[in-house]
Amino acid sequence: MSKCFLVILMAALFAIPVASGQAPPKPDDKKDPQEKFEPKGAPGAGQKFLARFAGDWTVEKTFFPRTPGAEPAKSKGECKQEMTHGGRFLKSEFTFEGTAGKTTGTIGFEIATELFTSSWIDGRQTRMSFRKSAEKFDGTQIVLYGVSLDDPKAERKSKTATTVSKDGDTVVHRQYAVGTDGAADRVVMQLELKRKPK
Repeated sequence: MSKCFLVILMAALFAIPVASGQAPPKPDDKKDPQEKFEPKGAPGAGQKFLARFAGDWTVEKTFFPRTPGAEPAKSKGECKQEMTHGGRFLKSEFTFEGTAGKTTGTIGFEIATELFTSSWIDGRQTRMSFRKSAEKFDGTQIVLYGVSLDDPKAERKSKTATTVSKDGDTVVHRQYAVGTDGAADRVVMQLELKRKPK
């Protein structure tokens, strides 16, 4: 069989769908095979709340030492936050003066459970930090507790609470060391974000 004949045969085969008025099927025309096992989830109330954090911010970080009477340590930084994956997740990137690298986080809201989950990485260490809500979203703030992938039932040692002002121009993250034996939670760090003028 000659090469010329093969070329003509291949061209004819590709021309059949065009001649019959039918375009070859596109991948987008087919149903997502993964949907049977993992149905798609549309953004909900939690994502609407997270969208309020999107934008560019200046940041003041305050670290509260455990030593009684010690002055808090403060530093300045910046943050860029954006909704990703069709408005399903909030991605955050923090940079602070005098430190190497960035702190990057992603937070999402699970429609079925009405709980937030987050993961964080930074340039200071090699481990990832995971947090999850313990109670359903109340519509006003995000409260997350540190969780261990190795032992999900491990005692929760850290808590973060995040609020946003009514005008959407101020966000406050407070991280606490969870008190034990009836002791009150202790504020370890605070991030105060101010929205940059557009």
